[in-house]
This record gives sequence, C-alpha cells and structure tokens, in this order.
Amino acid sequence: MTYSETIDYLYSQLPVFQKIGKKALKPKLTNIISLLEALGNPQNDFKSIHIAGTNGKGSSSHFLASILIESGYKVGLYTSPHLKDYRERFRINGKMADESFIVDFVENHLELIKKINPSFFELSVALAFKLFSIEKVDIAVVEVGLGGRYDSTNIISNIFLSLITNIGYDHMDILGDTLPKIAFEKAGIVKDQKPVVISEYHHETFPVFRDEALSKNAQLYLADEKLQITSEKSTLLSLELEILDSETQEKYKITSGLVGEYQKQNILGVIETSKLLIKLGLNISFTNISEGLKNVVKNTQLKGRWQILNENPLIICDTGHNEHALRITIRKLLEFKKTKIHFILGFVKDKDLEKVLSLFPKDAEYHFTTFDSFRALKPLELQTEAAKYGLTSKVYSDVNDALEQVKTIAEPKDIIFVGGSTYLVAELNNL
Repeated sequence: MTYSETIDYLYSQLPVFQKIGKKALKPKLTNIISLLEALGNPQNDFKSIHIAGTNGKGSSSHFLASILIESGYKVGLYTSPHLKDYRERFRINGKMADESFIVDFVENHLELIKKINPSFFELSVALAFKLFSIEKVDIAVVEVGLGGRYDSTNIISNIFLSLITNIGYDHMDILGDTLPKIAFEKAGIVKDQKPVVISEYHHETFPVFRDEALSKNAQLYLADEKLQITSEKSTLLSLELEILDSETQEKYKITSGLVGEYQKQNILGVIETSKLLIKLGLNISFTNISEGLKNVVKNTQLKGRWQILNENPLIICDTGHNEHALRITIRKLLEFKKTKIHFILGFVKDKDLEKVLSLFPKDAEYHFTTFDSFRALKPLELQTEAAKYGLTSKVYSDVNDALEQVKTIAEPKDIIFVGGSTYLVAELNNL
C-alpha cells in the first residue's frame, strides 16, 4: 500500500470518532490491552507524562515536550486529533513519523487489526507506543484523547506523573452532564503513588481530584497555589508573564510561544510539572523551561492554537471549541477590538448552542460554514439559531470560500477569527 492508501484503509475500515461520533468509542481497555500485548507491550519501554483535561491538554503537551527537547532529551509526543496529516499525532523531537513507518506498521499487522477490530484511535495509540519503543525515546508526553479513565492512552503505567489541565462542559453525552462527573472521568489517569498536577480547578471539581489522589496514594499539586502571575503583558500577538514561585520566592519572566489568553493557566501547570520532574531526577534548568515555552511552535510544529494567519487584516484561527475556551477567546478579542470583528464559525451538531451563541457580541459580523463530517452542524441551521441571539450572518459551504469572501470586505484594521471546531480549522488551506 502507498501512504495515502494506508490512511484510506484506516478511515474506511476502523470506527472513527470524527465520522460516526461516540459509536466509534470503546469504553473499555480490552482492545488496547490485546493490541499492545501482541506488540510486546511497547508502552513499558519508556517513561511517560500523561495529560488530560477539557481545554489546554494539547497545548500543555506541546509545552512540556518543548521544554524536554530544550533539556536535551529525546521526546516522543502523542496528541490528537491531527489537523492536516495523520502523522502529526506521532512526533519525536518535533519530527513527524515517517510515512514508511505508518505503511509498514499497518501492512505488518493487518491480521491483528482484523482479529481485534480496534477503533481508529486505539490503533493510533498502539502505533505511537510501538514507534516510541523502536526509536528508544527518553520520555513520552501522552495526551488523552477523550475523558481519561477509559481512554486508550490510560494503559500506560510507567509514568513520572499526570497533569490535568482543567474541567469544563464538553462531550457531555459521553463523560457526564455535571462538572464532577466529567472531572471523575478525567481523574481516571491518576496512577498509584504517582504525583498529579492540577492546572486549574474550582469548588465543584477539587473534591473529585482530592478523593482520587487519596485513593491512589498520589500526591496532589495545585499549580495556582504554588505559582502566581504577578504581572502580565498581553496582546493579540504576544503574551509575557512574571510568575512568583511561592515556595522559593523566585520570580520567573516568561515569554510564551502560544499567545491565547487561556494559555496562562496552562503555563502555570506546565511550570509546576517541570519543577516536579526536576525533583524526580530530570535534568531541566529554568533556562530550558523559559526557552521551551517560548520556542514551542518551532520545537514541536504545533498548529491551530491562536495561530496568526495574516496581520492586515489580523486573521486568527483557534481550535478551542467549547464554552470555556470560547468565553476566554471572545473576551480577549473584545479587549483588543479594533474596527470590526468578523467571526467565521462552524460547530458540531451536539454543541450546546444556547451556552455558546449567547457569548458572542451582537455588533460583530458572522459567517457560518461547515466541514467534512457527519457531526457538522449545517450552516443554515446555525444561522437560524444564531438569529435568536441577535446575530446576523451569511452562510458558506466551505471555510476557505468564507475566508476569501470576508477578506474582500474586511478593512486593514479589522479582526477575522476562524474557529468553533477543530475540524473546521483543519480544513483551512493556509495553515
């Protein structure tokens, strides 16, 4: 098979969440256990950091990988979903897996795949761990796909620690309809006697984390109790922070390579995690932390997180798609409002539109579009719902057509924001 034929095979033969939603999920670890046993349990050949959360788990994964790369380690990074190329899910020191590795892995294990019938995600996790084992990475940074407790990545046990970024309302049909229920699923990544860092919490979720940590005899670290942001300089194009370490009274000056407003809490969690890794024996300096945070895009090739596509007019795309992420994004855009904001948006069908649409300002321009997935909400349906909140809009069948049209009407000082769904951002031509 060629690489494209291999990818077509994976999408056509295996259940894919993007295509069929929660029917693709296998809420047990049976398949991944069988897959990895057949592969020789490669996940035991390296130590990992396991990261879960509603928002920020992807950015935090890339931040930590970047810090470890700056520290001289050979770092495997597993994240999902990908935006353009399946190989984005599997990186070693920022470099994507070779096409030949993907092809050979699938061809060499066709009988195993047919026998176990894993989901697309389960096979991807197994492939990642086999790659990291073969390449003898020093450490792997592993991002949870969805939830945590029954996520396929939760097969790993040879870990330094776990990191949970935050808890918000997302995938409620799968994870639960309250924050404590969602937190319970995310907290499932806490391992026996292994530290866990919490980037962000509140009164509803803290007891869940506390109880899970106690039951596993795992030490709990709350990042915003250990670290405080004492000053910040934030624009749409930059994020500079001064952070006080309450334990040592040291002050850290940080320039972030990711500039979305929501990165502040992620950064606190990542710095606290890095401090713990030092205590656990890793050779990481503050310079490594600072350079890792600043050079994250260069080191890991991250795309889609508050990515600047153009400056005049300013065009920003962002994959944040739930209420929590969009609330922060909109607040930031309004804070630096220029002439006019043009929102190019598309959502999945199961989005709680009442919570989301009520966040958007009425005096902006709206352009609704869609993406290639059965989960995509039709633009006309979105337009009808948005009108109930006083949002006037135009509709388009394609995000790139929408962007080209909006660029013809936007003034140089306007802001164009593209988002609402990871799948929508993924279809942009010029990422």
